Amino acid sequence: MISKSSFWMLITALLALSCSQHHLKDYPIQPVPFTRVHLEDQFWAPRIETNRAVTIPHAFAQSEKTGRIANFAVAGGLLEGTQQGSYPFDDSDVYKIIEGASYALSVQKDVKLAAYLDSLISLIAAAQEEDGYLYTARTNNAPYLEEWAGKERWSQLYMSHELYNMGHLYEAAVAHYQATGKRNLLEIALKNADLICATFGPGRVESPPGHQVIEMGLAKLYRVTGEEKYLQTARFLLEIRGQKSGGRELYGPYSQDHLPILEQSEAVGHAVRAGYMYAGIADIAALTGDRAWIRAIDRIWENVAAKKIHLTGGIGAVGGHEGFGANYELPNLTAYNETCASIANVYWNHRLFLLHGEARYLDILERTLFNALLSGVAFDGSHFFYPNPLASTGQHERKEWFGCACCPGNITRFLASIPGYLYAVNGDQLYVALYAESSAEIDLQGKALQLKQVCSYPWDGRIQLLVNPPTGGHKFTLNLRIPGWAQGKPLATDLYRYLDPAPAGVKLEINGQSWPLEQKDGFARIRRTWKPGDWVELLLPMPVRRVVAHDSVAADRGLVALERGPLVYCLEWPDVAGGHVHNLLLGDDTPVESAWNSTLFNGVQTLSATARSYEQDEAGKVTSSEQAVTAIPYYAWAHRGRGGMTVWLARLESAVHPFGEPRDEKKEL
Repeated sequence: MISKSSFWMLITALLALSCSQHHLKDYPIQPVPFTRVHLEDQFWAPRIETNRAVTIPHAFAQSEKTGRIANFAVAGGLLEGTQQGSYPFDDSDVYKIIEGASYALSVQKDVKLAAYLDSLISLIAAAQEEDGYLYTARTNNAPYLEEWAGKERWSQLYMSHELYNMGHLYEAAVAHYQATGKRNLLEIALKNADLICATFGPGRVESPPGHQVIEMGLAKLYRVTGEEKYLQTARFLLEIRGQKSGGRELYGPYSQDHLPILEQSEAVGHAVRAGYMYAGIADIAALTGDRAWIRAIDRIWENVAAKKIHLTGGIGAVGGHEGFGANYELPNLTAYNETCASIANVYWNHRLFLLHGEARYLDILERTLFNALLSGVAFDGSHFFYPNPLASTGQHERKEWFGCACCPGNITRFLASIPGYLYAVNGDQLYVALYAESSAEIDLQGKALQLKQVCSYPWDGRIQLLVNPPTGGHKFTLNLRIPGWAQGKPLATDLYRYLDPAPAGVKLEINGQSWPLEQKDGFARIRRTWKPGDWVELLLPMPVRRVVAHDSVAADRGLVALERGPLVYCLEWPDVAGGHVHNLLLGDDTPVESAWNSTLFNGVQTLSATARSYEQDEAGKVTSSEQAVTAIPYYAWAHRGRGGMTVWLARLESAVHPFGEPRDEKKEL
């Protein structure tokens, strides 16, 4: 019988042969597939299991309840009825959940789930029109959606989401094909993609989608099939942005259609659209080798990292258009930071790492992952945030579902794929990008390598790695990411800084012996001939850090935030006597202690300090007193009922909002 490691070596070789036959270029660094990384930690593994056992079934049930699945049956003539739902992009929610379910099947066999997916796919196949068109809102003749969709195909691409839906279909189809080997959903996707390729292009329809994602989906179809037209159509849909080809009207900044991509240098508009577009540009740049496209997204990344990202890693600060504001416009109480935008931000930064090999992209990925993104789903796996603000006066509460339900479906597909972000390879270079207790089976230069990671991250920064190359040893470079927070910098830009920027005192040992810390691009590089049983120990001390923002961020002037390791902390009403959190001052010299609390949120590291609480009486007199406070990880807020929450605290009296002070609705907390 073939061994498990030999099986995966065979699969990897076949995939490599397939790619070589298609003559595919791609990212110089390749992630180790999540199916070959097995999480064994107490932080992510339980969440991924909750996603499989609770979130995915919950999302499917809600899709049935709200008519999203019935719409396919109606379109296919299998059910009497009319279109249900308020949006023409409801189809995409089903596709995203199928993608998440397919990832779950890749890791754990589930006959019932596999059969359910086949039943859904049969409905989708029935709904597809003869020429490959697939858009239930139009097939079901829903006149109330014409304002979104227009009266004819492709007539209102700015808001129709016809191509957006298909992008998610393509991603789901590839995931399902790779998980099960079945082509039923893939054939639906390919039939539609052939229609798209025949419809869009020079001299044909010369307009891009208003909402990006099809570009990433087409890139995945290209990788699977080697069909050049999928790559060329994806490139065309990006190249046409900002171009008045055929006399068309530009959509404008909201859809990143204000300038040609190669002329863009600032992140603008709807943040999810933008993040998906930047990730799609990275895909096309990697697959074509076009350096000009890479330079374009590098410029935009610099703008976001230096001026347009919250401390939690959230992007898209302005709720009115769910998108980017002006430079340094980073409010707290009204911060939007859509969960989908955080997922898009992870996609984009991961791709930039695969292009450049620099840890600064992973620093943002990790910051977003542990904070703004993880905040978007409750511990129970069935309640969700759409926006993720940095302050609340009690108006925020996670919901079971939304009318516009893009975020829950996105959560299902993202959480299932988290193991795929831990490791990556490039020739004889092995990268450890994220830390979590896990075991991995890695193909490095055609040799099977087993790697085991032992740690209690993100609570403890002591990481041990057991390296097991083939008998006889293997010479390669092990690259261990040294996070920016361990080097005294929250980000690679000056948007945020630590009041005490001293490096944390990172240490490295191999087989119990001290090893020199040689760094490049944010990684500790260890090049040697590795032998079976070699141990590496990396120590990343986790002092409590005080963070302040660039003075141009008006909302954070005079304020301070707390971090420990990759986690941003917040104060929430149950942890402060009286329940008031917006009237506190934490002086720079006030000690902050860290302690493990095994009874709170299944175990968390909390931060405790003595702050000053300010109150104003009816006569306007302000008094202050000492107040014991406890901070919790930001991702854990809003699990104990509605109430006040804040990430940023006053560090100067001029920035304090005394309790009882007449409230100015326009005044940022």
